[in-house]
Amino acid sequence: MRIQRILAPTAALGCLLTLAACEGGGQASPPGTGASASPAAAEGPLAEAQRHMRQFTSCEDLSTKADDPRMPGGDFPRIGQWSVTEVGVCSDKPEKGDIVIAVPKDMKQFQEGYKRYVKDRIAGGDGAYGLDSRVLIGKGFVAFPTATKTAMKLVRSDLRVLACNPTARVPEGYKRDKPLVEHCSLSDFVEAEDGSGSPNFETPQDPSGDGSKLGQPKTGSLGLPRAGSIAELRKLVGNSLDCGKNFSTDPEAVAIESIDYQPVIKGNALEWGVTGRALCGQPAGERRAHDLSWLDTVGDMKKLQTKAKAAQQADLKDDGKLKATASLLLVGENIAVETNSPSSRFGLYQLQFLYLNCTPGFSAPSGYRLEKSQVEGCVLTNYEPDHPLG
Repeated sequence: MRIQRILAPTAALGCLLTLAACEGGGQASPPGTGASASPAAAEGPLAEAQRHMRQFTSCEDLSTKADDPRMPGGDFPRIGQWSVTEVGVCSDKPEKGDIVIAVPKDMKQFQEGYKRYVKDRIAGGDGAYGLDSRVLIGKGFVAFPTATKTAMKLVRSDLRVLACNPTARVPEGYKRDKPLVEHCSLSDFVEAEDGSGSPNFETPQDPSGDGSKLGQPKTGSLGLPRAGSIAELRKLVGNSLDCGKNFSTDPEAVAIESIDYQPVIKGNALEWGVTGRALCGQPAGERRAHDLSWLDTVGDMKKLQTKAKAAQQADLKDDGKLKATASLLLVGENIAVETNSPSSRFGLYQLQFLYLNCTPGFSAPSGYRLEKSQVEGCVLTNYEPDHPLG
């Protein structure tokens, strides 16, 4: 499902605090040199909130001083507002941002107050207010990070983004918790106007059917390889993978993986639509496992691509990047190969295998293949931005 919004050019970016750089990833103003925790912040709920957040991101120089230049200069949060009893601020220096912390006595009252505030801003003509919410609800406190990357780190914990703009949506693949007020959402989805937030896996990435997108063949597929058995697949990829002496179809051997070589398929291969599976490469023995790749015969290619898409999205979710040791899934008509070796993939592309890519916004330059996959939101391609074909 494509999520579409019509935003006024001058619409606010949903900044929750009127800080100078709330959506730009920067600080409102430089914190005082050598700032240290004020006595009021040295212990109590603010310090507890700081300790919790420091498991996931930096939160240094905690202060409750009203004249601290990092304190919010906007409408909220303020002591006495929406049951807030304490307000502090700390710095996430690696991300060049700050985190304002509010401690409400009544979390429902806080959420109701924020919801009313959003409705008032929308009624005042700021229809996009709150779409890029940076109100993160924790247990007993609320965090307001100014940097998108800080928010991305915090939602990996139990903090959740509170969004009360009625047009805000939580895309597929993200956690949804129940807020304390109706018509708002709590999720681990971080929206950002500049695209630096959480990836939206509901945005269709399949190329247009008319072939107008660069790299897309004008009529259908250029063809994919096939094989009738694991033995035929082994022979097909023999020049690209270490499948000569180091080859096994033994289930225990096939299940081997290492910190350096991680397959795409996890668990029962039958649940992925795979009918046969083999391991190429050297399992651990006298030396660490090396050159591991997996060969698959596929009975249900749509099921395989659906499961692989979910696994890829889970990997992309934290920072928008795949783990360096994760294998990529290259598919044919009824076969697939999992490998994290760029040189091996180069050879497989020559055999007309294509990589299942489910990265939001992906496109391929002219001259590369870009074809429709069997699942929405993914494409098949031989273009890897980090390893372009020479």
